[in-house]
Order: sequence, then C-alpha cells, then structure tokens
Amino acid sequence: MIKLYIDNWEIHATEGISVLQAALDSEIYIPNLCWVREMTDPPASCRLCFVEIAGRPAPVTACTTIVENDMEVHTDTEAVRELQRTSLKLLLSAHHVDCGHCPANKKCELQNLARFLKVKLKPAEFPTYQPTGLIDTSHPHLDYNRDRCVLCGRCVNACRDKNGRPLFTFAGRGSETIVTPLFPPAGQALDKDASLVCVDLCPTGALTRKG
Repeated sequence: MIKLYIDNWEIHATEGISVLQAALDSEIYIPNLCWVREMTDPPASCRLCFVEIAGRPAPVTACTTIVENDMEVHTDTEAVRELQRTSLKLLLSAHHVDCGHCPANKKCELQNLARFLKVKLKPAEFPTYQPTGLIDTSHPHLDYNRDRCVLCGRCVNACRDKNGRPLFTFAGRGSETIVTPLFPPAGQALDKDASLVCVDLCPTGALTRKG
C-alpha cells in the first residue's frame, strides 16, 4: 500500500492507482466528468480534476497522476478551484442548458458540478451556446442529442474499455464536433446490452434509450 496525504489527511491507497481514485475511495471529492473507475487510459479531456502536489511546479490532473509514497496533494486551493471553474464554464459553453426538458434533470452531473464549484449553468464569460437541433436517430437502440453533449468522451473511451471495443467515436472538428456510433460490419449484429452501457455512462442525457 501507498501512504499519501490529501488535504492533510493520511490516506492509504493501492499502488498504481490514480490520485483521483485514491481520493474518491477515501470520500474526498475531486470534481471530474470524463473519468470512469477502472478506466485504463483516462483522456483527462474534461480538465476538471486538477490538484496541486507539493514539489510540482503547476497543478496536474488527478486522473492521470499515479499515487506515490508520502505525496502531498491539495484539492481545494485557490489556483485549483479557478482552473476547475474555468474548465466547467468551457464545458457549459458547448452545451444547451434546457434542464426543464432534459431527461437528466436533477441527476445531471453538470448540475452537480455547477453547484459544487458555484458556477452558473449559463456563465456570462462565454457566448451562449446556439442549439443545433441535431438528434442522431440512426442507432437502433439509442438516440444522440448533440445539444446536450459536452464531448466529455465517456461514451468513446469508457464505453470502449468496458466493452473491449469502440462503439462510438468523435467526428467533425472544432465547434462542429459530434459523437457518432460505430456500426459493425454488414451481417454482424449490434450488441444491444453493450450499447446501453454507453447510455448509462453518459453524464448529461445526450444519449438516451429509444422508446
């Protein structure tokens, strides 16, 4: 076991796990969105899990930093919170805030993050997202709503890890980036259960089951 200190609490963690997992296992919350437990190669794309570590020149992402003996981690410094708030505002700027009509309302991870970090769901620092109305219904088991998606990549990365093969990918560039399903070769069946795992992983209601 590794001994480290998070916010001055002595923590014992399994060797090889990330600082994020060690903190969450010890009920110390670090904001995160794109990370899923047991993910083999976290993309750190949401940039929410910044922490400061004694001896390091700049904050690092907790999901990609492996625990070390006697490491000193700080999760709630002013610099860390500022980075986390900026990251959340950027995510929200790519999202159509329409909670009253969203199936994820009151269980949405964006709402929880905004509450924790004291960030408005429509931050004034960035232009208001203009909804595209794009809903991809080409998948037989689920629908994809671009306006609810923040491109965190859970359905691309975590779903690939859980199913052993990719079921979704990113398409397009810049503000036109979307998530799109990967269909098996002709003649091969699409695994419904594997597809629905991706729906359950979506933190914002962008993926929903058909029917």
